[in-house]
Amino acid sequence: MSAVATPLPVGTSITPGTLRAEMEARRASGGHFEVKEALSIAVPLCIELGRLHAAGKRIFLHPSSIGYAAGTVSVLEDKASAMPALPRDRACLAPEERKGDPGDARASVFSLGAMLYEMLTGGSVGPGMKRPTDVVPDLPAAFEVILGKALVGDPKHRPADLAALAQALHNIMPTASIAPPAADEGALDGDGSFEVDVSLSLIPPGVNSGKVAVPAAPKVPNIAGAMPVAPPPSPPSGGSRNDGPFPIAVVKAPEVRRNDPTQRLADLKIALESDPRPRYVVIKDGMDHGPFSAVELLQQIATGTFTGDNTLRDTFVGEERFIKDWEEFAPFAEQAKLNRDIKQEKKALEEVVQKERQGTQYKALIGAAVIGVIAAGGAGWWFSQRKNKERALEVHGDQAVVVDVDAGIGGGKKGPGVAGGGPAPGGGNYPVLGGGMSCEGARAKYIEDYSKGAPPDLTAGSFGRVLNNGAYLNACGVPSSTQVSVCAAIQNGRAVGVTVTTTPSDPKLNSCIAGQVRGLSFPAHPRLDVTTTNF
Repeated sequence: MSAVATPLPVGTSITPGTLRAEMEARRASGGHFEVKEALSIAVPLCIELGRLHAAGKRIFLHPSSIGYAAGTVSVLEDKASAMPALPRDRACLAPEERKGDPGDARASVFSLGAMLYEMLTGGSVGPGMKRPTDVVPDLPAAFEVILGKALVGDPKHRPADLAALAQALHNIMPTASIAPPAADEGALDGDGSFEVDVSLSLIPPGVNSGKVAVPAAPKVPNIAGAMPVAPPPSPPSGGSRNDGPFPIAVVKAPEVRRNDPTQRLADLKIALESDPRPRYVVIKDGMDHGPFSAVELLQQIATGTFTGDNTLRDTFVGEERFIKDWEEFAPFAEQAKLNRDIKQEKKALEEVVQKERQGTQYKALIGAAVIGVIAAGGAGWWFSQRKNKERALEVHGDQAVVVDVDAGIGGGKKGPGVAGGGPAPGGGNYPVLGGGMSCEGARAKYIEDYSKGAPPDLTAGSFGRVLNNGAYLNACGVPSSTQVSVCAAIQNGRAVGVTVTTTPSDPKLNSCIAGQVRGLSFPAHPRLDVTTTNF
């Protein structure tokens, strides 16, 4: 079996001279423990652990807490007094120990089973683990039965008799290890039987799943120094031998499926789906969802109901981590996320294409609208200019005197009291202003002598009609949000003084509007008249 390398946590290392160091060395070289080697380690450990627990000691049993030298093993009590740091060591702890409390004999039964599983298969106990005979086809079927009973997750249903475990393991291959002391019948139930609920085993269920009541084993004398006695003949397939809580059952080995390293994800999925028990609870939005079987959980991950950031609890092991931190489920969560990202990118691309298509259509419409506005504006300007010219010609024809007065502004003879030219026609003595002033300045400069009379005034409406026509504002591009106030001092048909105020204030705009007003033609009259308007 090809094992996936797990990086060591920062600040941790493998202690030389331990069973963990030997296991990792063999893993690195592609090797593993043979059945005979594993039994030679497990049986003596069972005997030593039984003595420790009989003395009232509680320990954390894992490969880093076991000394290993030339095939000889011993419990390193200093290493077994604290929780291990390595992930593979923590996987060997019984579920009830993972909260930080050292375990009793019942917990050591689980840890021994987990270490045997890893030594033989190279994998760790937990989600996605395979049946041992699926990985090691020639593994004795009885070995798998014993591991199934040792790896029961619920401690209430797990055997606690280490002597019975040692006897059962020794009977698989008596020449592989020393003969252990006989199992103590006192550890069994009062009726001489021991019921183990193997449906709670972490090993995926097989042909012998379910509760199995096992009668007690008869006492076998153990004579020191005597040669090991070969076990009695095995019963037919499917039977069992009376060896206490760890019966040596003979089962038909399942059909072996060859592993393909290139199909790791598919193999992992098959391994997870081989366990139909609802054991997984997902915590999402503060609520527990489940329990789910592995198949149901994988379906929920594939549909995006659960993601790698949701917390997953394995109720059989009692461990709780983010889905992305479970080695068995992280690849599926990552694959589901990748699929969602691809769909999202495809959707985003389609939206961009659709927006570009719509944008092209909108641009065409906007272009047509802009051309229409420009054409309309040009036509309006042309009609406005034409109207102004027609009005100027009309005023010129009706008020010929205006031309005469204007002509005398520059070169006419100035009389007394005249500010900008000669005396005005029609009687009276009033100045003719030269223009270019403000409205207020024209008022201040205009001083009229009323002693000789004056022609009658024009009405204010005759000037206002010209000034109120705001067409001249278009030439200056006045924004619709700008308020404009215009004061015009008019004499002889033109604005000789103009004051423009804009809100918000814009000096350039004021100057442009004033220039446009000075170019307008008003009804001609020799006296100065002032008119105002607001836009």
